[in-house]
Amino acid sequence: MAKPTFPPSTIRAWQYTSNKGGIPGNLHLNPSAPLPKPNADQHLVQILATALNPIDYKIGEIPLVGRLIAPNPATPGIDFAGRIITPSTSCNSSVLKRGDLVFGVCGTNPLSGGALAEIAATAKGGAGGVSNGCVRLPDGVDVLQAAGVGIAGLTAYQSIVPHIKPGSGGTQKVFINGGSGGTGVWGIQIAKAMGCIVVTSCSTANVELCRSLGADEVVDYKKGSVVEALKSSPHQPFDHMVDNVGSDMNVYYQCHHYSNPAALYVMVGGEPNFGNLLSMVKRKCTPGFFGGGKREFSAFWPNQTEKDLVQMGEWLKEGKVRGVIDQVFGFEEAPRALEKLKTGRAKGKIVVDVASKTYEQAWPKESDRVRGE
Repeated sequence: MAKPTFPPSTIRAWQYTSNKGGIPGNLHLNPSAPLPKPNADQHLVQILATALNPIDYKIGEIPLVGRLIAPNPATPGIDFAGRIITPSTSCNSSVLKRGDLVFGVCGTNPLSGGALAEIAATAKGGAGGVSNGCVRLPDGVDVLQAAGVGIAGLTAYQSIVPHIKPGSGGTQKVFINGGSGGTGVWGIQIAKAMGCIVVTSCSTANVELCRSLGADEVVDYKKGSVVEALKSSPHQPFDHMVDNVGSDMNVYYQCHHYSNPAALYVMVGGEPNFGNLLSMVKRKCTPGFFGGGKREFSAFWPNQTEKDLVQMGEWLKEGKVRGVIDQVFGFEEAPRALEKLKTGRAKGKIVVDVASKTYEQAWPKESDRVRGE
């Protein structure tokens, strides 16, 4: 009998070829999708778990645009925790070896990262500290929690940490609009790990969650105006502001009433449509004396930098931050997981458990491995 080989030539992968009616309803499980072929600056990884993000469906569901940008067929999923099958062979590759547990991001197309599959290729390496899409998972860190770091964790980290100046004349104060979503739950904890005072907003149902993550004050938007609550907050003026919601323009246009003149307003959330794009351009470019905002405004997209992923891994190991998981779905339940994400009511991350408990069974014994596989 022939010895088992790993990886196999085909894998199971969730795919869609149409966005009509929404991506979840078009997802189908292909039992014999071809094994991904990574470039020299990509790792081939076995996916143990993937955490979903709004980008996994929002842009892809835009009529015409989504189908022009996404490959056909497309496999969603960017954030992952997994195991190295074939390390990158590029000269700038990391020290990761076959069998190492890792976490980070997959793929080169944001609409089709490929993590909703048994095996995927990581993001490409390159300049600026990019480490081929992933770093080693610290000992003792749960793979389901680490799976949610990639996009959401790095977004929270990079929208906050570079703008915090410890020891610059007092404790820094941060406002996070939307503290209970996939990015917000990381943001509260990261700001606290940096020694900040944190004020956040959320709905009534999520107030206690945000407090448990360390928020010093929680504004319940169901009970009144967020702007008025911030104006009267004992913690204002704020030194930094992050908006994970993006639906209320007044939160930005009125922020000069509750922030320092040098404070930056970072926009993370918002629907990917023409109206929001136009609104963002207006906020960015219209001077205050012409009716624009009176604080610097910045849109945001994360970079997959090695040092930031490593820091998040260290904080997870030390217990300074933790992954907040709303619900874990099995691999066969991926469409349901995406539907749950689309409700917008998740507290933290939606995670698809691909093989967190069974991944070792797929690997041949050490004595059966074929060198170079």
